[in-house]
Amino acid sequence: MTDNRRIDTPTGTETVGHEWDGIEELDTPMPRWWLWSLYASIVWAIGYVILYPAWPMVNSATEGLLGWTSRGEFEQSIAAREAELEPIRQALVSTDIRKLNGSPELMQQAIEGGRSAFKVHCVQCHGTGAAGSKGYPNLNDDNWLWGGDLEAIEYTLTHGIRNPDHDKTRFSQMPAFGRDGILQPDEISDLVSYVRVLSGKEENSESATRGAALFEVNCTVCHGPEGKGDRTQGAPDLTDSISLYGLDRESLKYTITNSRYGVMPRWGHRLDAATIRMLAVYVHSLGGGETLPAVEEVNEDTLEKIGHEQVAGDERS
Repeated sequence: MTDNRRIDTPTGTETVGHEWDGIEELDTPMPRWWLWSLYASIVWAIGYVILYPAWPMVNSATEGLLGWTSRGEFEQSIAAREAELEPIRQALVSTDIRKLNGSPELMQQAIEGGRSAFKVHCVQCHGTGAAGSKGYPNLNDDNWLWGGDLEAIEYTLTHGIRNPDHDKTRFSQMPAFGRDGILQPDEISDLVSYVRVLSGKEENSESATRGAALFEVNCTVCHGPEGKGDRTQGAPDLTDSISLYGLDRESLKYTITNSRYGVMPRWGHRLDAATIRMLAVYVHSLGGGETLPAVEEVNEDTLEKIGHEQVAGDERS
């Protein structure tokens, strides 16, 4: 290898002075367009570092002269969307929930908003289709422990089920008949037989007849003499074929022996009133909601007035 630089005769280009096995490397300059692109990239990179967040630090990054962040842009877009929806949310809260069906457009807005909120807050327990699972209610059927009209659903969402730190929560507690020694195992077996007869899962039998006597003494105070349940106590109707924990013998035996204690979060301190109302309307619309009363229609002028009043109030504040 040699270090002799020379001009290559065929191309007129200087060599770099290196030679390997008779092969020389030409010192061909970069194309002018490529050099200008490189210089422009350098200038752009310096400008970006100055104007935008760029250098990572211990807990954050350099802010840049423009103060722009992707999080800030996202929050601005969310705030803009919230401002657009505010008149609708105010209309929802201002309208008596029993009269919402007087405005089909407002009801539809509530259903769509509730659908979105349901995907964020409720699918973890009730599933994406709201069909629930063992221990988590199916919101598509018409079986309701506490009532399925809009008011009842909104109350349940606001105050939850069995939240011990909240005095307005819905609360019910079934005794643990076996664990606490109230009934013996053979008595529980008879009671299971009777409950299955009530729900149409078994034919009447001697065991069920004995269970009927036990039911009268121990269970009618909550479930009623015919097993129809009591919504004021959250006691389920035992005469239908729907059960939160199952109607097979093993499931019923476990429930009667040990009791159950499912808890639903109270959303009143986590979500605003408009979101809770949208959730109530959406859940009601799934198919199991109880019939809404007939009311006068809320005309569109009224809804528009509510929206204008809200905007005017915001401007004054």
